[in-house]
Amino acid sequence: MTVIKINAITVPEDAGDELAKRFAARAGAVDNQEGFEGFELLRPTDDRRQWLVVTRWRDEASFQSWVASPAFAHGHAGADRPSPHGGPVTVSSELWSYDVAVGSTPSAAG
Repeated sequence: MTVIKINAITVPEDAGDELAKRFAARAGAVDNQEGFEGFELLRPTDDRRQWLVVTRWRDEASFQSWVASPAFAHGHAGADRPSPHGGPVTVSSELWSYDVAVGSTPSAAG
């Protein structure tokens, strides 16, 4: 069963582009992790300041293995570096965990 982890990251008003830049710089770093199924960084389209990092995992054990890995530590090193405007890139973050209760995918038209 797919496990979904959402890291809700609150960023200062002027730091969103820097957050996206940092994620882009390490894009693909998790791709070869056992059990990894997908990733998206979601930018808010309203006046919210929470960006969502959505990852999908085969199971909880796969996610926990990634969190305990040296690759995870390396990818998150320097996360507290200041942004170009001088302040931190993130104010806070909160990890949410979900599994899929109901889903839908488009079928191929025949």
